Amino acid sequence: MVAITVRNVPEQTRDVLAARAATRGQSLQEYLRSQLIELARRPDPEDFWARVRERKRQMGTRLPAGQVLEYLERRQ
Repeated sequence: MVAITVRNVPEQTRDVLAARAATRGQSLQEYLRSQLIELARRPDPEDFWARVRERKRQMGTRLPAGQVLEYLERRQ
């Protein structure tokens, strides 16, 4: 494993993160480590939308926005 140092974090930001860690019964280091791992698991937003556009192109279907909204409203 490697060590990462983050400098110049505002004190208020550190306090919020420490409070979140405490709520979960974790140290700040444990909390930040778990958050970084989770962040790395998610696709980069640009890559995600590129994959969505490619999948949409491959599928060749287009649903009108109204139809999508109607479907979502029925699910609630």
